[in-house]
Amino acid sequence: MSDAGAPPDKSDGAGQSGFALGGDEAAKPYRVLARKYRPSSFDDLIGQEAMVRTVSNAFETGRIPQAWILTGVRGVGKTTTARILARALNYEKPDGSVKGPTIHMPDLGVHCQAIMESRHMDVLEMDAASHTGVDDVRQINDSVRYAPASARYKVYIIDEVHMLSTAAFNAFLKTLEEPPEHAKFVFATTEIRKVPVTVLSRCQRFDLRRVEADVLMGHLSNIATKEGVEVEPEALGIIARAAEGSVRDSLSLFDQAIAHAAGTVRADAVRQMLGLADRTRVIDLFEHLARGDIASAFGEFRSQYDVGADPVVVLSDLAEFVNFVTRVKIVPATADNVAFGETERVRAREFAAKLSMRVLSRMWQMLLKGIAEVQTATRPAAAAEMVLVRIAYVADLPTPDEAIRMLDQNGGGTQIASGGAAPARAAPSAPVTSMSASPMRTPASPRSGAEASARPQMAVPSAQTESAPVLRINSFPQLVALAGEKRDILTKTALEADMRLVRFEDGRLEVALERVAARGLVNDLSRKLELWTGRRWTVIVSNEAGQPTLRSQNEQARNEHARAAEADPRVQEVLARFPGAKVIEVRRLAAEPPESNIIADDVNETSDGDDD
Repeated sequence: MSDAGAPPDKSDGAGQSGFALGGDEAAKPYRVLARKYRPSSFDDLIGQEAMVRTVSNAFETGRIPQAWILTGVRGVGKTTTARILARALNYEKPDGSVKGPTIHMPDLGVHCQAIMESRHMDVLEMDAASHTGVDDVRQINDSVRYAPASARYKVYIIDEVHMLSTAAFNAFLKTLEEPPEHAKFVFATTEIRKVPVTVLSRCQRFDLRRVEADVLMGHLSNIATKEGVEVEPEALGIIARAAEGSVRDSLSLFDQAIAHAAGTVRADAVRQMLGLADRTRVIDLFEHLARGDIASAFGEFRSQYDVGADPVVVLSDLAEFVNFVTRVKIVPATADNVAFGETERVRAREFAAKLSMRVLSRMWQMLLKGIAEVQTATRPAAAAEMVLVRIAYVADLPTPDEAIRMLDQNGGGTQIASGGAAPARAAPSAPVTSMSASPMRTPASPRSGAEASARPQMAVPSAQTESAPVLRINSFPQLVALAGEKRDILTKTALEADMRLVRFEDGRLEVALERVAARGLVNDLSRKLELWTGRRWTVIVSNEAGQPTLRSQNEQARNEHARAAEADPRVQEVLARFPGAKVIEVRRLAAEPPESNIIADDVNETSDGDDD
């Protein structure tokens, strides 16, 4: 909770100097980092700039209230801030040069040491958790009438004030509203909602915010330098994220990590100490699930479980990475946060570019529900595996509109099969392979009618032949459909968005790559095509421009349909009736021939006219 330049707190508790008997410097008892580096002035506080600015302006203009209430999560500095306020109210130099309250306290004043050690007779601290009754408040009401003994103000610091009883709060109201001029109150609480409104209305409220992870990393790095401890930046990032914005928690974890490492604090040691799974392995598990490779996902999960990872922690880390990828997809600058490791940020960018928002949201929903199930299961590992199964197999099921579209394309008579199963109505003697594209595609790549109808044909040998069948691909859209059938979302998305077709023939693919294409895309595609089709493929990167990507072609077709729809007189009439409306989707009516005019099914009635 202290800034890098803050001097360590010289006290070792209330009224103790921290020196052992005999004054032996080497025999001083060890003080934890959270106490050693406790802030002693407003300049030392980190992450609370808004509160410090408000208090600074109030002191400089003389607009000092009679009571403050500080709220926030544990460890953000509520009690420490209360002591700093008491010190600022009573700051006085030995030469008498300071005549009133001030926030500028470069040196220790007459009362500073005693206030920060909680032993000043005019600064009274009370823990409301152990003094909850009305009699305790009556003692304050009786003593508040008397002037301070030596300081400028009597300051009453009440920690966890929400623990006071209703009668105690009621006894406080009159004193709190009209205290003597020499009395000030500072309340601290983690449960602001439990404090009566009648008390809140008599106080100036400050919400101490959680400290950002990158700020905590810098703070811990400065302390490590002062302590002479070598630490990996990734280890600091893990501690900062585990602290969840609490400075005290981060210092306590850092103290524990130093003792655990007995030398250089490394990321692996911190993960082991906190019981966290290796972040890289969590990302690998995420990739297996995104590809629909449940066998590899099972192997990775069991491997982590065997080395001691908690199934709940693994799923929680997986959910955290899903959230991180989603944030990177929405706000790409999120990937620049140094609190996350380099591998984490690079791979999150790749997944954010490849996966759709719908896929990420489904994974998040299933993980959120699955974590609760694993926590209550008698066999957590088995329950976690079933959650992984749901993510791999259920996350790519079609949405209702996609299911209807697939039924329409097949004339309403074909049953939709998930996971590559053959339609239920197929005759047993006629081997049929369903190659419907996976619905986990990105929203910007709807299939045209020609592409949707393209299906790879299976060349099946005679019944006497025991060798694996050879799959023949006759067009690039069939290749994309095959990747969807294999539930390899990353490859399918790369084919649609990162490759411009130059030439295609069965067994040979020549493409031009977009600048954002993955470095190992060609090699991965060659290997997968050989695995999927049962024979070698040649994939060549060409210098020719090639055709536009399938995603660009589909986007252009959709824009043309939208322009045609907007030119339709019936649509223009609707748009004129609802000012600011926009055409957001164009569909053909099944009853109309293909050459008929296209009409707009959906019109977004918005007041501002933004595109949906």
